[in-house]
Amino acid sequence: MVKLTAELIEQAAQYTNPVRDRELDLRGYKIPVLENLGATLDQFDTIDLSDNEIRKLDGFPLLKRLKTLLMNNNRICRIGENLEQSLPDLKELILTSNNIQELGDLDPLASVKSLSLLSLLRNPVTNKKHYRLYVINKIPQIRVLDFQKVKMKERQEAEKMFRGKRGAQLAKDIAKQTKTFTPGAALQIEKTGPSAADVEAIKNAIANATSLAEVERLKGLLQAGQIPGRELRSGASNMVEEEEEMQESEPMCEETQGAEGENGDTDDVQEDVHMNGS
Repeated sequence: MVKLTAELIEQAAQYTNPVRDRELDLRGYKIPVLENLGATLDQFDTIDLSDNEIRKLDGFPLLKRLKTLLMNNNRICRIGENLEQSLPDLKELILTSNNIQELGDLDPLASVKSLSLLSLLRNPVTNKKHYRLYVINKIPQIRVLDFQKVKMKERQEAEKMFRGKRGAQLAKDIAKQTKTFTPGAALQIEKTGPSAADVEAIKNAIANATSLAEVERLKGLLQAGQIPGRELRSGASNMVEEEEEMQESEPMCEETQGAEGENGDTDDVQEDVHMNGS
């Protein structure tokens, strides 16, 4: 393991990524603890801390500029309190392949009002009952969850489920539930190979990717058992309908900037998501 020191930060790769954000690459050092990030001097829009050994998401100084935090393939099981005070403009948080267990462990993210994109793919918490509706209720401004756009229908279901005193109590009960593990539950992806058309669709989607963010999105969809190209073909017309519908939607959804639609059939992201990863 390597300690995250000011010297390591100064020596790490720094560059302007494909979406023109200033990025710091701290990937793959097996860093165990987040510390000394004040040495970045708040000069980065994106920090990539993937492929390390970090167990808790905390230890940040005030980083007003940081918008995207990539934490893939760590051991994160806890999220620190008051994260919004250190990262007031955090918009995209990628926690794919970590060890978050309980829905209640996600509650600290509710205070990060700027957060619009969150990935928890391949965390045990995603197997919890009502996982998606719970997260949507806790983080109502979220636009993309696990690389799937949050639909208006989901928002309405979440609001109905957790409304009033009974809903508040239900949220508490759900957050406290222990995980019931079913062997192989996380691997229930159909093992039959893709068809020739699906293979061609995947190739086209990869060939048309214009940024690392798009490549990361495609990777997430493939690992979730979805075919990006096929979804793009089937969902293009629905996206137009969803955008039109959102313009006439109720005020509570104005924060989502027209990203959701009640009648949309596609679940993957068809909008310009400024996320980075490799």
